[in-house]
Parts: sequence; C-alpha cells; structure tokens
Amino acid sequence: MRVKIVVGALAALGALAVADAGRAEPVRLDVASTFPNSMPVLGEVSRYLPRKVLEASEGELVMVFHEPGALVPGADTVKAVAAGRVPAAWAGAGWFAREDSAFNMFSSVPFGPGIGEYVAWLYRGGGLEMAREMFHARGIHNIPCGVIPPEASGWFRKEIRTVDDLKGLKMRFFGLGAKVMQKFGVVTSQQPPGEILEALRSGTLDAAEFSLPAMDQPLGFYKVAKYYYFPGWHQQATLFDLYVNKAVWDKLPKRHRALLEIACGDAMREMIADGEGLQWKAMKEMQAEGVHIKRWPPDMLVAFENAWGEVAAEEAAASPSFKRVYDSYLRFRENYAIWRHFNFLQ
Repeated sequence: MRVKIVVGALAALGALAVADAGRAEPVRLDVASTFPNSMPVLGEVSRYLPRKVLEASEGELVMVFHEPGALVPGADTVKAVAAGRVPAAWAGAGWFAREDSAFNMFSSVPFGPGIGEYVAWLYRGGGLEMAREMFHARGIHNIPCGVIPPEASGWFRKEIRTVDDLKGLKMRFFGLGAKVMQKFGVVTSQQPPGEILEALRSGTLDAAEFSLPAMDQPLGFYKVAKYYYFPGWHQQATLFDLYVNKAVWDKLPKRHRALLEIACGDAMREMIADGEGLQWKAMKEMQAEGVHIKRWPPDMLVAFENAWGEVAAEEAAASPSFKRVYDSYLRFRENYAIWRHFNFLQ
C-alpha cells in the first residue's frame, strides 16, 4: 500500500512539473495611473493590487502600474484606454467627464451620500449597470476599485468669510463641484495632483482642492496656503475604477476577469480603512505647521447647496444621459432616506 501511495504521489508531482513546463507566458496588463504610486491611500493600490493579483493567479496575470506621465499624461489615462493607446488605467470617472457630464455621477456628487449609500446605489440601485453601458459604448470596461470618505473642501491663501470672497479666485477644483464654484465667480481648472503645488507657488492658482488630509499633506499645499476648509461638500464619497480597454477585457480568460473584480473589491475595503483611519494624524501635524483648519459657516454651506441645485438642473437639461443617471440617483436617495431616518443616529 505504501509503495502504491508513493508511486501515486510521484506521478502527481510529475504531472504538475509537466504542466508548469507547458504553462503559457503570463498575461501582462500595463496600467496607466492618474495618481503617483507614492501617494497615500490612492497610491497604495499600485502596490496592493498587483501583489494580490499575482499571488491569486499564481503568476498567470501580471499587473504593472506606471507613474502619471510615463505612458500618457495623468489627466488623459481614461481617454487613452478608450483610444486603445494603453490597455488599462487607474483613475476616476470624473476624469472622463468631458465626454459626457453624466460620468461625473459615477465619481462623486456634491452634497451626495456617504460611502454606504453611494455603494448601495452603485450595486443595488442600477448605478453600475448605467456606468458600464456608457463606458462599454466607448470601448472601456470599468471595475469599481476604490472609494474614499469625505474630502477636504480646499486650501486657500486667505480666510474666506463670505461667498463674495470667492469671486475671481483661480482654483483647482474637480468634477461637478467645480461648476458650483463657478457660480460664485471662481475660475476653475482641473490639474492632476503632481502639478498643483507648483501652480500655487507660481500664482497660477490662488486656491486648490484635491483630496483627503493624508493625501494632501505629502503634496505640500500647506506650505503655500494656510487656510484649510471643511467639510468636503463637493465630495462626501468618491469612487475610483480600474479601467480596461474593452477589446483587451474581452480577450482575458474568465478566471482573470473574476480575479480582477475580486481584487478590486479587496482594494475598496483597504481604501475605506485607510481613508477613515489616517486623517486625524495628518490634520494634527499640519496644524503644528501653522495650518488653520476651518469649517464653512452654515450660510455658506446653504449657498453652495442652492448653487448645486441650479447646476444639477442645468446639467440635466443639457444632457439626456445626465438626466437619466441623476433621476436614478435621486429615486434611490428618496427611498434610502426612509432607512436612514429611522435607523441612523445622525
């Protein structure tokens, strides 16, 4: 019996050796990143995701993240995936909103929901189906791959006491929130992260919003602008995707596609933990450097929200796809409000 077991084991090992010898070359997926690999939270994906995919695929699938600008400019990564110039990108849907403003809705929404409600709309309210319909029509497959909590509202060189103080400011601002700020006379632009500090130093920008305190801190905005405003009314939760050229995606084996979906789900969990767990430390350290952490007064938040209502109505009138997505989002929020009202402490 022992002889039979040993012989059987040796035969199995031999079969594995033959299988390994005949294994095809690993599939390589080059990813153009919008965010520097060294960046906290968002940059972590460039290390976490390839490692997880490599281990789970036992070397069959290799992801290689490239720094912004290495393959294509940081602001053009999603556009490059659509054109087939790069096979994949790590970015947010807002970076593709020039194609259609409705893409903003799959990135962040002013005065929008927190993480739980946003993800619920995406996966249970039809959001992901609409996003994929729109992306597929442009040759892209999107995989939700990250989400962060409320961002800061922005860095300013001077204290902002009323909405009149905003008029004429040149400010880096992302997504639909930029259209709200334009209502108050702010001149907005959307520089990628690596260009913001120099623009502040040179005077090209007077103010800037980017992301969470732990992500803003290493970019050094606090060295130029000392007034740091909260809450991030423009991005109460922000979604990020892995974008894969649709032709590339369709050629991947089903196990590789499933693995990318699973690994991105893990990445979302990690990002939530980092997004919630790292901010207070960065805020305290920047306060020690002379940063004034401010909260918008209630009357300014009301003004921002009223302006957002105007922007949403204008976007819906100008874009049928925006109206369709926004109506879906509003219906879900109206129903979700029943659950939120009765079961949440705040």
